[in-house]
Amino acid sequence: MPWIYAIVGLLIGALIGYFVARFTAPDAKKQKHLQKDLESAQFTLEQQRQELSDHFAQTATLLDTIGKDYTKLYQHMAETSRELLPHQPEQDNPFTKLVAQPETQPQETETQEPVEESKVTDIDQAPRDYANGATGLLKEEEKEILHTPEVATAKAS
Repeated sequence: MPWIYAIVGLLIGALIGYFVARFTAPDAKKQKHLQKDLESAQFTLEQQRQELSDHFAQTATLLDTIGKDYTKLYQHMAETSRELLPHQPEQDNPFTKLVAQPETQPQETETQEPVEESKVTDIDQAPRDYANGATGLLKEEEKEILHTPEVATAKAS
């Protein structure tokens, strides 16, 4: 029986020693301090992310407003240039060309017929930077090599 009391006393003493050492050791205080710093830094980072997100949302709204205002200003300049300079040819008025473009592109509705390709101007078409037909440049077929006598007969016929 005395051995049981000794073992129980030793276990209780070890537990008490562990908790006393844990809470009074400088490493435990440092760990708690680092944990608080980490939580503070994470909170600050989350606040900055939210502020950045709000900033970009507000900037997008402002840019949209600027774009609409620019369009209104441009249309106003086009209208006033037509009114104030009625005798100026259209090719000399820079506002007429750009304002007229969006209006000249008809949209298909139920009452309108589809726009034919022949009515599309050269400006609306994609540039043709390719040869008529396939050139075979990128094909992996082996080319026929003509030797000198065959070339002469091929040219003659």
